[in-house]
Amino acid sequence: MTPPGAGSAIAGPAPRRSDERRDEDRGAALALPRWLWVPAVLAFALIFLPVVGLLLKADWPRIPSLLASEASIDALLLSLETAAVSTALCIVLGGPLAVVLARGRLRGLRLLRSVVLLPLVLPPVVGGLALLYLLGRTGLVGRGIDLAFGVTIPFTTASVIIAQTFVAMPFLVVSLEGAIRTAGQRYEAVAATLGATPGLAFRRVTVPLLLPGLVSGSILAFARAMGEFGATITFAGSLQGVTQTLPLLVYQQREEDVDAAVTTSLLLVVVSIVVIALARPRNVQGVA
Repeated sequence: MTPPGAGSAIAGPAPRRSDERRDEDRGAALALPRWLWVPAVLAFALIFLPVVGLLLKADWPRIPSLLASEASIDALLLSLETAAVSTALCIVLGGPLAVVLARGRLRGLRLLRSVVLLPLVLPPVVGGLALLYLLGRTGLVGRGIDLAFGVTIPFTTASVIIAQTFVAMPFLVVSLEGAIRTAGQRYEAVAATLGATPGLAFRRVTVPLLLPGLVSGSILAFARAMGEFGATITFAGSLQGVTQTLPLLVYQQREEDVDAAVTTSLLLVVVSIVVIALARPRNVQGVA
């Protein structure tokens, strides 16, 4: 006969439950060096306190009337419309570009990637000047468009969309390229063994896998387009109802009515917070 407890001794200790392991992992993650909190708190204060300054400066009784002004409504609607069109262009043009950068086998692909990411580090005003000298009436391409069709692009709503797309597209490309590299090609390889063509495998397998990265990148591109200022004012100007977006309105109001500028800035802060909340990736384990 087997002595009592012998079976349990042979079998060894019972495996720990997953929730116990998760608690231990949380404890290990929280065990941070104390000195890290000092620069972390300073960094948070550097980001958070300026927003507090806006909140304290705001003339709260006037906020409803300031937001209901014609200039504010025009700027908000124009910002939303142009940012939406710019984001759509980023998806249509930047999506395929991200796939090429992630899976292409062309020579000079690293240089191409550097050029694509240039708007991330280039001052927006420089980008606006580059667009102006490319698409302006005397520009490299703009001259031909003007002579052939009689169309002038700068200082129109179309120029706002082009400027926003120029600065926002790298955000979508970077996000989507990372998602493509993480996903790998194993599922497409399985689809190919089942007889799927590259186009069919891309539509039915690759695109669904990349949807989370595409959504996240699109939201970031939309947020960047909403906040674009330098390239827009250089290439499109600031004309109410035509090219004056919310950031440009803030710049104008800063010289005329500080309270109105603060109110419009708070509106942009609210929009940015909503966008960040939507774009923030969810932790699959539910750990905050």
